[in-house]
Amino acid sequence: MKTEFTAEQLKDPSIERSNQILRSCVHCGFCTATCPTYQVLGDELDSPRGRIYLIKDMLENNRVPDAKTVKHIDRCLSCLACMTTCPSGVHYMHLVDHAREYIEERYKRPVGERALRWILSKILPYPGRFRLALLGAKIGRPFAFLMPDARLKAMLEMAPKQVPPVSRNDDPQAFAPKGEKRKRVALMTGCAQRALNTDINDATIRLLTRLGCEVVVAEGAGCCGALTHHMGKTRESHGTAAKNIRAWAAEMDGEGLDAIVINTSGCGTTVKDYGHMFRNEALAEDAARVSGIAMDISELLMQLDLPEGAAKDRVVAYHAACSLQHGQQIKTYPKDLLKRAGFAVVEPADSHLCCGSAGTYNLMQPEISKQLKARKIETLEAKGPDIIAAGNIGCMIQIGSGTGVPVVHTVELLDWATGGPRPPALNADHNSAPQVPDLGRAP
Repeated sequence: MKTEFTAEQLKDPSIERSNQILRSCVHCGFCTATCPTYQVLGDELDSPRGRIYLIKDMLENNRVPDAKTVKHIDRCLSCLACMTTCPSGVHYMHLVDHAREYIEERYKRPVGERALRWILSKILPYPGRFRLALLGAKIGRPFAFLMPDARLKAMLEMAPKQVPPVSRNDDPQAFAPKGEKRKRVALMTGCAQRALNTDINDATIRLLTRLGCEVVVAEGAGCCGALTHHMGKTRESHGTAAKNIRAWAAEMDGEGLDAIVINTSGCGTTVKDYGHMFRNEALAEDAARVSGIAMDISELLMQLDLPEGAAKDRVVAYHAACSLQHGQQIKTYPKDLLKRAGFAVVEPADSHLCCGSAGTYNLMQPEISKQLKARKIETLEAKGPDIIAAGNIGCMIQIGSGTGVPVVHTVELLDWATGGPRPPALNADHNSAPQVPDLGRAP
């Protein structure tokens, strides 16, 4: 694609990067075949190719974003299926991230929309605040039908029936390995996940220590910054990301780390991009080091020789989170691990398509999200599974809100198969508040 940025414009590192991306696009349109919003809406401007034209025009002309451009950029899920499909290697993720930052800085949204985005950015990345909000939403959930705004209604409808108690295993500490130590790893405990489902981190710690890892929850680490990053709120996202970089760099320079393990794939895609996000900042070197050892939990488990399990009378439908299969290009590891543990694994039709969760997308674009959710659940249930497994908390909440099939994290099943407790979601009374175990600190 021909671009016409001026020499002065190209002095801006963000414009320079976007120029590189735009020039790699050859207009082929392969991306439209795998774009969920294009399939749902049928509008060329709701495809990656259409959005690329809008972004190019906006950036080249250095103009204030108009409502039409903002609408189509906002409708993008950032599922990144287009990047998997693209034969030219167009790095759409960096381009749309830049567009969102540009829009956030220059476009004045309606008051209600600004307020909603501000509330989400000030609540979701903070587990304590989010927990209080969930408790409030639980009270208001029966009255969701009275909400005139579809987005507020979606927020109430997505609230879980039960909010788990705080897990002290998410506090800064170290967990000793069982037997000989093979690796020392830092676990990213996340933000929203700590309020929505404490079973995932608990299962991760049990499984990794069982396989010989010392697991460290680093002092000062927290939200990865993804939620605000995808809203274009760069100052806020970089602020939280910088805390992680400093916390993990301190561990790397101290007793050392073999990996930073992440069990929420949406966070993993962002952490692995810290090197790019901070490339022009003082933390560039440490950010690159952090990104260099960041791993999804499935990547680390593939290195640890998970014990082979006996065949189990359970059919698991594996849902491939977009941030894992497209953002990190991890496609087979979770399925390989589940099969090795003894589960029968099936995949839904069109497994490359998004479930509609996409961070805050199901709250900001509820109508499109509901269509994608319905299609994903239909294809999953068509396989007749006993369990649905996924590697991202957002997908789990999204799918779980529309199906009676238990939805669990992949790591919970692997923990169970290797000696851990049965995942609470598989119990008939799983809606009752779980008891949080103390997994024990390293001496």
